[in-house]
Amino acid sequence: MAFRRKYFFFDIDGTLVPKAGGTEIPAGTKAAMEELRRQGHFLAIATGRSQFLASGLCRELGFENMVSDGGNGIVLEGKLIGIEPLPRHLCLELAAQCEARGFSWAVSPENSDIRLTKDSRFADRAGSYYMKTVVKPDLEIESFPEILKMFVACAPGEEEQIPALQILPWIRYQPEYIFVEPTDKSVGVRRVMDYYQAPYEDAVVFGDGRNDLTMFVPEWTCIAMGNAVEELKQRADFVTKNADDGGIEYALRHFGWI
Repeated sequence: MAFRRKYFFFDIDGTLVPKAGGTEIPAGTKAAMEELRRQGHFLAIATGRSQFLASGLCRELGFENMVSDGGNGIVLEGKLIGIEPLPRHLCLELAAQCEARGFSWAVSPENSDIRLTKDSRFADRAGSYYMKTVVKPDLEIESFPEILKMFVACAPGEEEQIPALQILPWIRYQPEYIFVEPTDKSVGVRRVMDYYQAPYEDAVVFGDGRNDLTMFVPEWTCIAMGNAVEELKQRADFVTKNADDGGIEYALRHFGWI
């Protein structure tokens, strides 16, 4: 049988790395990755994290390719191909609506670990977890030609008071504030496949969480970890074992890829 190159995309936490926030890939998973590379397959990380914040972990995990920024960023062979910004006019509307309704906000106009806010209330509420929060009282969001991410300090349920959030993509990781950022990893997968002029059917995605739902589409093979949320399992073509029980290796052997 002639070799057919597959394009594998792996979520990080709960998929490649069993422990959330960890950096350790199980030995069996690591060996399976090496076998895929030896055969000539394409391997990439698919993460919601920004390229800047994920690049170190990407190297640490042994990957040169990455879909980052929730699908809007692409790194191939260690080179940043590009990051698509959020719709600027909607970001300006979001900032105006937040100020009119008393919600503090922050903005990330560059690919870095810094977010800017003119309201110390946001800094007090969010701190510097995930990114460094810098207060600039004279901040003017209109001065930025591009906006990669925004953040809004609001309690669960208060998002409904902000009309722009009915259009802009956002996700909540903690109760203090939300991330306004791209949330469709399938966009990045398609961009990679188009870059290599490869058919979508040759893509294979692995995931476990709700932020992987957009990546689980009919165009390619979708594999949910045994520890995945039920909604993702229902959308998967195959449900493998848990991440800490050799789930990736088990799926790769099931399909005959290693």
